[in-house]
Amino acid sequence: MLIFSSPLQVIIAASLLWQGTAVAKEVCAEDDTGAQVCLDQPATRIAALSPGATELVWAAGAGDQVVAVVSYSDYPEEAKDVTSVGSHTRMDLERLMELEPDLVIGWVTGNPPEQLEALQELGLPVFSIEPRTFEAVSHTIERLATLAGTEEEGFAEADRFRQGIAELEKQYRKADPVPVFYQVWDEPLMTVNDEHLIGKVISLCGGVNVFGDLERLVPRISPEAVIGANPEAILAGGMGEENRHWLTRWEEFPSIDATARDNLYFIPPSLVQRPTPRMLEGSRLFCEKLDDARAKR
Repeated sequence: MLIFSSPLQVIIAASLLWQGTAVAKEVCAEDDTGAQVCLDQPATRIAALSPGATELVWAAGAGDQVVAVVSYSDYPEEAKDVTSVGSHTRMDLERLMELEPDLVIGWVTGNPPEQLEALQELGLPVFSIEPRTFEAVSHTIERLATLAGTEEEGFAEADRFRQGIAELEKQYRKADPVPVFYQVWDEPLMTVNDEHLIGKVISLCGGVNVFGDLERLVPRISPEAVIGANPEAILAGGMGEENRHWLTRWEEFPSIDATARDNLYFIPPSLVQRPTPRMLEGSRLFCEKLDDARAKR
């Protein structure tokens, strides 16, 4: 038991106790630009400026703390009820400020830099993310959980994703390679290289990305280039979760092995084109499609 001999000692002790509590509440994490973001206490009003960021905050266990999202933030279902402040490329700054966020989750290559800089100049903490590996997805969830004070739920989800990917890696480590073209967009025709996270899904499943060596992360290509590469399987997303019309164009080219063998596969885009835990579900589906292609040999 502590005994204080004077009121001054009581005041000093109380001050030290308050300072210790304040320090204990501070949370910090380094974002994907290398910036150290520190908050006096865990965030309670979070703005997520991309659909992927919205999913990741929910995965971190902090969905109830999200007060602002952008268009196409459609997962989980609860995200549809959160106030939208525009798109990831053009947000309503005034509306965002009215919501008084104490943490903004930015997208390194998706949000215009000048918009994120404007938010920082207004005094908002901006934590920018861009996971480009499976491990980075887990690590991002953990960092968001740290900033939101939801470590127990967030770290558990990060481990679930990490373990699921490890199981797929073990399962497909010795799988026969399948030459793959993944179509990420239609007009202009676009794909991904091996550095892109979707490229890593292709490798995970034993696929060989026929455009993996291209320099750009999301390169533009021509139909003639696809014909020349002659992939054994073509996988595509589309404009919507059930719209496979992007694949119909390849039915016109029977000289491509993928077309000749009926290896034209649709993958719901949100399962592989957002760097979130749902990539585990998308990767399993991707691997199943390549198994189907192997079975047709």
